[in-house]
Amino acid sequence: MRVHLGSDHAGLELKEQLLNWLADHGYEAVDHGPFVYDALDDYPVFCLRAAEATADEDGSLGVVIGGSGNGEAIAANKVKGVRAALVWSEETAVLAREHNDANVVSVGGRMHAVEDMIRFVEVFLETAYSGEERHTRRIRMLSDYEKTGNLPDLPDSALGHRPGQS
Repeated sequence: MRVHLGSDHAGLELKEQLLNWLADHGYEAVDHGPFVYDALDDYPVFCLRAAEATADEDGSLGVVIGGSGNGEAIAANKVKGVRAALVWSEETAVLAREHNDANVVSVGGRMHAVEDMIRFVEVFLETAYSGEERHTRRIRMLSDYEKTGNLPDLPDSALGHRPGQS
């Protein structure tokens, strides 16, 4: 499996360790940068490239890394076809894949020990989407909105009261 990686200066050390770990575990890693430490670099430059490559290539997954992982997840989610999930535990890594069919994982290089973050990425990469109908329905709603800009229909249970009505 090909794994696309992008980070900023705060995620550079973890990205370097992940590149080695991925190679040692049979993954084909593609590094979208940065390639040198620059305390003033901008994560969108690298994370958007990793996310776009993930979206363009069926069967690949992506990893974006920053100080907290928040901005990197936001950047990745701007790319059509990407569902990026901020992960901070093994459980959130499993749920990102099983329930959301996330194709990009975001982790915070300053939030956990390197070993823990590598484990979160490992769990993410090894977990399959459940394919459950309710999750598929929800993902379809998001994909449809991304394509059309049309909000999903309100369920009947929500029709009794709408915001702005008395």
